[in-house]
Amino acid sequence: MGDPKSQHGAQEMKGWLFKWTNYLKGYQRRWFVLSNGLLSYYRAEPTGGPKISSRRKRRAGRASENPAEMSHTCRGTISLHGALIHTVDACTFVVSNGGTQTFHIKASTEVERQQWVTALELAKAKAIQAMESEEEEEEYQDNDNQNVETASVIKDLTRRLDDLQACNDLIFKQGTALQRALADLEMLEPLSSELTAKFKTVNERATLFRIAANAMISTSNDYLQLAQQQEPKWKKMLQHERDQKVRIEKMVEQLARQHSHLEEAAQHAIPSATLGGGHRSSHPAVTTSPSEDEEDNAEFYDAQESDTFTLTIPIATSNSISHTRDRNDSQGSDDGSSSEGDPTPLPVSDSTGAESFLIVTDSTAAQTSSPVTIIDDLDNTTWRSNNGSSSTGMTTKRKRRTRVPDKPNYPLNLWSIMKNCIGKDLSKIPMPVNFSEPLSMLQRLTEDYEYADILDRAAECSDSYEQMAFVAAFTVSSYATTSARTGKPFNPLLGETYECDRTDDLGWRAISEQVSHHPPMLAQHCEGKKWRCWQEFTMASKFRGKYLQVIPLGTAHLEFNSGQQHYTWRKVTTTVHNIIVGKLWVDQSGDMDIVNHKEGIKCHLKYIPYSYFSRDSQRKVKGVVMNSNKEVKWVVQGTWDSKIEIAPVISTSGTPDNPVYKTGPYILAWKRRMPPEDCEKYYSFTELACQLNEPEEGVAPTDSRLRPDQRLMEDGRWDEANAEKLRLEEKQRAARRAREHEAEKAAAQGLPFEAYEPLWFKKKQDPYTDSRCYIYNGEYWDYKSRGDWSRCPNIF
Repeated sequence: MGDPKSQHGAQEMKGWLFKWTNYLKGYQRRWFVLSNGLLSYYRAEPTGGPKISSRRKRRAGRASENPAEMSHTCRGTISLHGALIHTVDACTFVVSNGGTQTFHIKASTEVERQQWVTALELAKAKAIQAMESEEEEEEYQDNDNQNVETASVIKDLTRRLDDLQACNDLIFKQGTALQRALADLEMLEPLSSELTAKFKTVNERATLFRIAANAMISTSNDYLQLAQQQEPKWKKMLQHERDQKVRIEKMVEQLARQHSHLEEAAQHAIPSATLGGGHRSSHPAVTTSPSEDEEDNAEFYDAQESDTFTLTIPIATSNSISHTRDRNDSQGSDDGSSSEGDPTPLPVSDSTGAESFLIVTDSTAAQTSSPVTIIDDLDNTTWRSNNGSSSTGMTTKRKRRTRVPDKPNYPLNLWSIMKNCIGKDLSKIPMPVNFSEPLSMLQRLTEDYEYADILDRAAECSDSYEQMAFVAAFTVSSYATTSARTGKPFNPLLGETYECDRTDDLGWRAISEQVSHHPPMLAQHCEGKKWRCWQEFTMASKFRGKYLQVIPLGTAHLEFNSGQQHYTWRKVTTTVHNIIVGKLWVDQSGDMDIVNHKEGIKCHLKYIPYSYFSRDSQRKVKGVVMNSNKEVKWVVQGTWDSKIEIAPVISTSGTPDNPVYKTGPYILAWKRRMPPEDCEKYYSFTELACQLNEPEEGVAPTDSRLRPDQRLMEDGRWDEANAEKLRLEEKQRAARRAREHEAEKAAAQGLPFEAYEPLWFKKKQDPYTDSRCYIYNGEYWDYKSRGDWSRCPNIF
């Protein structure tokens, strides 16, 4: 194998390496190219320069491509600005962009591996620096002709300015000489023999000064005339752009108002009788049939006419696709298809097929026909009481606060800030604290365990299908607080942590850490008495003008202490509406697959998007628990902001292509604890949310509770909080620049550079998703018991 070739100037490196393809072929020889912040690979060395084709072009022209062309086509590319680079052993390293694509690469020698890793780290640092420099610039886009004309004018002005500067230097030099000659003249005695010679010298100096001054005047006039000629044109262009911008803003705002009025009119146009009749019985039935479209779902049925509902399940859902995608990417598929996934969830209608299930409730079924205890009015507080915990579920041994200070009234138009951010990633938008809530994303994700008692109930289940149904109810409960919470959590700083130890009252404790800054990523580990749950959370977010969309990309894991069951799932898409005008509101939509990897059991949940034209109740969630043969065993239904009910299937009828499943009476698996009526005064926080940022002794110095801008915001000192937020962000950027400088220094010396490593989480291979993810290293609580925080960085 040839040595890697490094070309100066273009930050380029290329050479032969071995890439993991699959378990049958193992590592295969591939040609890798590092250029312009991108790492690409080919089956053969391209002739005549890299030829990178897009996914669409490869798919469109696949039929006409011959093997020679295919061998020189780019097989995959990773952008390094958000990539994770990890050394596995002496010759092997991994490059991943956070879950959607992973390259497992092996070099022939340790020296070659180090050369590539050093070059990749340096290219990543420069890509991040270039990306952030671009984000800080004004993003005014001109057409090609304007760009050429502007460049030409600037070049001419620059040349004339250089001439002006040269003339200025010459005048200064000649003026100094003239001043010196006059001084010499004044020192002479009257009628001296040298007087004539000195007068001649002064005349020469004055003549030279006059010539230089005239040149200066002429050049200045030329520059001034050119600037004056261009000034009206630039003013006109600038005013035109401003007028266009104002017109577009007014047009967008007008369209948003019209859309809002149409939504209100549509909502009022629905007859009240229809709305009342459209409320489903608490014991519906579910139906499915293989070729039904999304428009034929149960949300258009009248529940009073039939006690059934139809649930259509795509054969390849967005979540199952993402799991498969991660697994294929980690193996490095070389079949010619694109391995880069689109983070935007695919609509169900895009799937190649669908299955539909009809569920019917047998209201006459005896309670003894079900293997579980039927509980009609059970809520989470009753369950805690039955298990020896507090009757309220929130009373603690330590007295905790029940609210935070009221939210100050600082009027600020969100649209005035967001209108310049359309199409950008949410994490790249500099937002003042006025639109935030005094919690970090680490704390916000900890709220997922507010109803962790559902997992305690699931741990007691002897039936795997019933346990899956309760796990499904738990995943839905994590969205309960989002119905009224529109504030943006604080983005955690790199290395920021958050611990939440509620073992004395709620029976669980959690530790979270921000493990990466580019891309932003956090890792979390939570453990109860009979279960463990962990997740690696990152997201793709885009502002689309009227709404903001957040697509989670991380995978959550749940394992019970028995070790017999292991579950994984991914969160659904969250959308914040009415960014421009109207009251902000949040909706959850999409498909979620919860997989039991031990027994092949799967639960498919469908979060139905809000619709003004639906007869069904809003914020609806429907789902089924299936075995490995896709036979429905349990049914899940309810709303993500109120309650979830589950029911076992007691009989099956119909045909194999159109099965009908009859369920027994429904069990209340989860019911939301409503927040206080005046919670809108303090960010719509629940009681648990109010306690998350409560000061606590003994936590790590990197804990979110100690973050000064967040604490100032909670205290109502928003102006100080905004100033402190800018200071912390600049401190983080300075730390990043220091790491980049060290990386460049190490690369220049040919030395290895260790990238940033989290303190409490370690990147390991996940056998269930076949990708590398951050796993808790088990050290945090031990270090806390010793009060040893010497390893913690100074981030605040």
